[in-house]
Amino acid sequence: MSAVVPQSAPGAPAAPAGPTYRARWGLALGAVLLLALALRVWGVKSGLPYVYNTDEDQHFVPHAIGLLGHLGNPNYFDNPPAYTYLLAAVYTLWFGGRDAVSHALATNPTEVWVIARLTVGVLGTLAVWLLYLVGSRLFDRRVGLLAAALMAVSFLPVFYSKLALNDVPTLVPVEVSLWASAGVLRFARRRHYAIAGFALGIAAATKYTGGIVGLPLLAAAFLHAREPGARRAGLKGLATAAVLALVAFIIADPYSLIDFAAFKASLAHQSSESAEASGKLGLTHGSGVLYYLWTVTWGVGWVPGIAALVAAVALWFERQNRRVLLLFVPALVIYLIFMGVQGRYFGRWLMPVVPLICLLAAYAGMRAADLAAPVRSRRHLAIVALAACALCAQGLVYSVHSGIVNSRADTRNITRAWLVAHVPLGTPVVVEPVVPEEWGLDVGHPLPTTTGYRWVGFPIFRTHRASDGELGLDVGPSVTIENYERVLSPGLIGLYERNDFCWVVTGSTQAGRTQASPKQVPHAIAYYKALAHAGKLVFSASPYGRGDGPVAFNFDWSFDYYPLAYARPGALMNVYHLTGGRCAGAGA
Repeated sequence: MSAVVPQSAPGAPAAPAGPTYRARWGLALGAVLLLALALRVWGVKSGLPYVYNTDEDQHFVPHAIGLLGHLGNPNYFDNPPAYTYLLAAVYTLWFGGRDAVSHALATNPTEVWVIARLTVGVLGTLAVWLLYLVGSRLFDRRVGLLAAALMAVSFLPVFYSKLALNDVPTLVPVEVSLWASAGVLRFARRRHYAIAGFALGIAAATKYTGGIVGLPLLAAAFLHAREPGARRAGLKGLATAAVLALVAFIIADPYSLIDFAAFKASLAHQSSESAEASGKLGLTHGSGVLYYLWTVTWGVGWVPGIAALVAAVALWFERQNRRVLLLFVPALVIYLIFMGVQGRYFGRWLMPVVPLICLLAAYAGMRAADLAAPVRSRRHLAIVALAACALCAQGLVYSVHSGIVNSRADTRNITRAWLVAHVPLGTPVVVEPVVPEEWGLDVGHPLPTTTGYRWVGFPIFRTHRASDGELGLDVGPSVTIENYERVLSPGLIGLYERNDFCWVVTGSTQAGRTQASPKQVPHAIAYYKALAHAGKLVFSASPYGRGDGPVAFNFDWSFDYYPLAYARPGALMNVYHLTGGRCAGAGA
């Protein structure tokens, strides 16, 4: 079987391979990994002890704690449980058991969440090293190192390494499978099929979309089977990979088989949620495909995105490397189209194909340097350095900015501290669903309230409901973060005032949805205008730097704080004191 040919300038001397040469590569890779780890743990305590990312708060840490001591049925398959099981194992090693974790969660929740986030940060750094191995196998060490450096600083994998979500952990088995698929392409050994298949199963059991890595494996097997006399070996290898993928998935998600009915129902629910856009107020793009292409421009960078496209074209015209094109590009294109036609789209859902983009961009950079100057010449080194800077600059700037922003106090924590200092215990308060329920708990007060909440009106997701043509207060059914704006209207303000709800707390991540979709919620637009007119703004906490902002609402940028206008994490928080009805004369 023919191998993929690493690119170098014609006639270039062979690179030395002595101890000094290996030490230099080791030092360079070590520096990249240290940078990757530093960026991923910088600001890891953001928002704590309160968890403001809804998915992080609900999906993994609570289920991991519930599994402690038995690692049994998670009774939850909307997200596959591999990361949840891993987290349960980490908690067991760190705390020693469920009682200890539960005690820590009650007394020091920051420690519990930091461990979960650090686990993701370490896995994200491991993914950077694995990408180096993939690039080295497919091309050479230079491409592998540059791809690793690009992944190390790219904003999307850096930011989501700070949250206890499964997107970044999925990169580890994805890249192990890519590395083994590259082995199938280069060497066509049975063990590479086996590793690629097993890692594929783990990837899908960590995040369902991680299964996209099966396409590169299929491409490598197809190319292997086309070699003279290799068809039988290719089919056997592919069968081995398929069996091991299924085995690995069941090992990492055993109750998908044991409790198949629940597993199937959860998959159907997840699919319908992703496909249905009507409930997601505030989506800012009409096309999911265009949204993901736009995400590349900031999640990885403009220059890397363009370089990846150039690399795809170049590989097509390089006969000896066209096989790599078939390994990467179809998977990338199919993934973008499949995810783009869903009703909902978020930047982090691009994560499984970010390694492919980094590899293609790194190849483009090194190939340009090879064509411009002889390998190992000073001019060549200068061009390589220039290419590395061009590819990595945007990601480095915004990832450093992310570390600075996330290491500062969250606006929602600042707002809560102000309320604690200025609004007495037991006061009726309306708080929009921009904070978790724990935010309202009366933790540490010497005279706890009967309900356990510091202010009347919690839990916050039950502020309003429709009943007999009127909106009531603090009664079910729940109003969720998704439909909150749909029940808002100016008439609520008078209702607040008649029921002594004189304090109203708003956040831009809810109000911004109305501004992004004003035609869908005209009554909510009117509500916010009426609130600003009827209430006195007594406190505001802004996430923006002096003279910066506001940033238009977006389901990514409003929650990952990518724009440089952000100086701290959180929403633009406003506290209003109403002055009409029974609130008239009540001091603010």
